[in-house]
Amino acid sequence: MPMTRLNMAHAAALAFTFAFAAVPARAADAPTIEFHDGTITPLHLEVPANTRFKIVVRNTGKTASEFESHRLHKEKVVAAGRTVSVEVHPLAPGKYDFFDDFHEDAPKGVIIAK
Repeated sequence: MPMTRLNMAHAAALAFTFAFAAVPARAADAPTIEFHDGTITPLHLEVPANTRFKIVVRNTGKTASEFESHRLHKEKVVAAGRTVSVEVHPLAPGKYDFFDDFHEDAPKGVIIAK
């Protein structure tokens, strides 16, 4: 039985919806951490557990910073005035510390996977 134009359009719209449902969030939707010459904002970041995600790390300071987390096995240098993203594998529920390795006196932050 041939498909009508309406059925074909509906099938195409459905295929489009399912194709993009699994696309990861854009950087604009990603949680953001700001480093500024020894300060970190926010210090607590909540993310969904068991889901791959990106964190945008913005350095608004005048000196380089380094996002580092031993538990996440991540480290990324961020030049002054630059923004980078860090991809994080799915995390089990829990707390994951991070810090600015270039500013040892800065308070440490925590990523909370729920």
